[in-house]
Amino acid sequence: MAALGRVAAPGAARGLCWRAACAAAGLRGLFPQRGYAVGPAQSSPTFGLLLDIDGVLVRGHRVIPAALEAFRRLVNSQGQLRVPVVFVTNAGNILQYGKAQELSDLLECKVDPDQVILSHSPMKLFSQYHEKRMLVSGQGPLVENAEMLGFRNVVTVDELRMAFPVLDMVDLERRPKTTPLPRNDFPAIEGVLLLGEPVRWETSLQLIMDVLLSNGKPGTGLATAPYPHLPVLASNMDLLWMAEAKMPRFGHGTFLLCLETVYRKVTGKELRYEGLMGKPSILTYQYAERLIRQQAERRGWPVPIQKLYAVGDNPMSDVYGANLFHQHLQKARCDGAQELGPGGSQIQQPSMAQSCASILVCTGVYRPRDPEPAQRGEESPFHGHRDFSFSPGLMEACHVVNDVNEAVQLVFRKEGWAL
Repeated sequence: MAALGRVAAPGAARGLCWRAACAAAGLRGLFPQRGYAVGPAQSSPTFGLLLDIDGVLVRGHRVIPAALEAFRRLVNSQGQLRVPVVFVTNAGNILQYGKAQELSDLLECKVDPDQVILSHSPMKLFSQYHEKRMLVSGQGPLVENAEMLGFRNVVTVDELRMAFPVLDMVDLERRPKTTPLPRNDFPAIEGVLLLGEPVRWETSLQLIMDVLLSNGKPGTGLATAPYPHLPVLASNMDLLWMAEAKMPRFGHGTFLLCLETVYRKVTGKELRYEGLMGKPSILTYQYAERLIRQQAERRGWPVPIQKLYAVGDNPMSDVYGANLFHQHLQKARCDGAQELGPGGSQIQQPSMAQSCASILVCTGVYRPRDPEPAQRGEESPFHGHRDFSFSPGLMEACHVVNDVNEAVQLVFRKEGWAL
């Protein structure tokens, strides 16, 4: 897939606010009343939920009480979800089944691994890189995650550092005491996988730069840095995320910003991505919609899932992404355009969804208590990734509620469900 370009917001370009666009698309008004019928005879659902995790369901390792209330509404007397639900998180330093088990324990509801989308899950679609020798950056079960995504030949930053100990020089305690013999038996690296924020940022920044500047042979030196450089695939663009602390914490987006800045300062050129995954990427929402559809098919719900509700706490990733995907769905319907996957290949099963409504909660990154910068006569800071344009309208949620329980009640009311 070509690197993501600047994303334009047609509504914003015409001076329209996204709330008006939502209203025009029917997202702020009543949807057709076709959900579950009230009472014992229930029809198949026509809507699904995309739920963020951090700041919506949990804060760190603590469940948000409203999430338990929400899932009491979502689960039937047999312990099954009454509608298709996919958990879409920008986290990536954990295994998919581990996150599913954690959610099952916290929410007191069985969550299957294929209901969980990590930030790097769509990398499964980038099969053209699965056989290449890739340097992988992040923490946690890095190699296992990469292998589950389909990558069969990976090298970690720590392994690269052990092979070339003179490359990592910031920490005086880790510098080699003697100069090791140069190596010429280390196979060339053919690309870079950025799965999540690493622990030692200085080491990862240095060694990733060495790989890019040496065309995959960090033990050597090149007179001129190659450009275009080796392919880079990255996931999780969140600048900030919400844990137990009172203020947001640095996310992988902050690490990407550091890497991009260093690369541009050293080479005078922009770092390019062959793929950027995680919210707000359209590819992530296409992948989520596919899992929603598969979940509905397994449950025997024959009616297509036509409406998606995306619940999140981060205006830049959750709201922007949901609104961008809704815009994409509307454009595809109007133009009759085929959806494209990585590398421009046509997606075998085009989206059946007709809309994606953004719902913002106040239990995480977003806090409504302070005046908006525009109300103070200030320009709003843009926390999004470089490859996504600053489109204020796309960061305006169709609905703002206190918590995920209120979000579920809102969806139920719109779908004609009893609370």
